Amino acid sequence: MPLDSSLLGIGICALLFTAMGLLFVGGFGVSAAHVSGAPWATRFRPHHLIPGFNEVVFLLFVALSFLNQAFVAPTNIDRGSAGALENAIYFVVPGQRALVTSLDACTMDGGRVFAASFAWLLAIIYLASAASRLKLQAGLIRLEAGDRPQALGPTLRAFLFGIVAVVGIQFLFVGSAYPWLNCSAFADVTGALLIGLAPLMLAYLIVAALACLMASAPEK
Repeated sequence: MPLDSSLLGIGICALLFTAMGLLFVGGFGVSAAHVSGAPWATRFRPHHLIPGFNEVVFLLFVALSFLNQAFVAPTNIDRGSAGALENAIYFVVPGQRALVTSLDACTMDGGRVFAASFAWLLAIIYLASAASRLKLQAGLIRLEAGDRPQALGPTLRAFLFGIVAVVGIQFLFVGSAYPWLNCSAFADVTGALLIGLAPLMLAYLIVAALACLMASAPEK
């Protein structure tokens, strides 16, 4: 489709991407303010707006996945390195095989397979990178809990994040969610979010669950 005809759909996807992040951030902020009892304005500092390294990498990868999904993947279907990446992710990720099967049944690709492969590659890179800094993240969570007590402690948060992560792994990495979707879902925003954003969100959730689990352990 011409770019001017695609701007509305791209804008909706971008707004949904942004809304998901703001929902998580706002939810945790409200819960922390409710427990501490201090007004939010008195506790706010400019450095609170600066994201951590993992968050910067996550946002960068989300932007790369979105740009690839919107502009690159539709023009690089089974071409050279694109086909090699698709084959590699097809071998490693069971969910990719389920996605390909669902798209084949719908006779629908349009770069979706390459977009999903690229998103899974970014998710794997992010997970490996963030896992090397889990001790640092756990230490920051302990310091944050000491300065601002929250309704959910590290243990309960690790338990809740872990449950959601297991469900996400089953639905996305294993691929149980894809056979449930109608062909029309892959052609709208639902399919775009599952293909381009969900793998990265799953990786971020796994890192958060592991960091909270480490933070709940006694400090040595």
